Amino acid sequence: MSIAVYPGSFDPITCGHLDIIRRGSKLFDEVIVAVLNNSSKNPLFSAKERVELIKKSTTDIPNCRIVFFDGLLVDFVEQQGAQVVIKGLRAISDFEYEFQMALLNKQLNHNIETFFMVTNAKYSYISSSIVKEVANLGGDFSELLPKEIYKDVKQKIEKGR
Repeated sequence: MSIAVYPGSFDPITCGHLDIIRRGSKLFDEVIVAVLNNSSKNPLFSAKERVELIKKSTTDIPNCRIVFFDGLLVDFVEQQGAQVVIKGLRAISDFEYEFQMALLNKQLNHNIETFFMVTNAKYSYISSSIVKEVANLGGDFSELLPKEIYKDVKQKIEKGR
């Protein structure tokens, strides 16, 4: 059985993230979306809220499981019985960082492979940070997120203003 882990902060999940999950779910028997706390970011949503938003967005993907994790990615991947880490790439700048991380992960655990997936061009400009910025400035961000969570995100943004 091939198991892949797609890690990220997903604050919130975007259409680009969902595209990678859907495509990955066709390539692997199971895709584990691993929601992490990124100490360098100040999240809008709690880890529990992010897990719930992703669950709402992936109800039609039966081989997708969403979990929270903290710690080293390679340790989590091994605990899950996975062999692959999925990374989505939007631009060259993403590749430079993710390539370094892939080499580090390989050094930490030589049994884990990194699988790079190029984001669909129609989502290449979308990031969670951009979604939050557009939303905070009162812009229409409805096309940037899975429709299942738009109201949740809008409500959270409006509550924070």
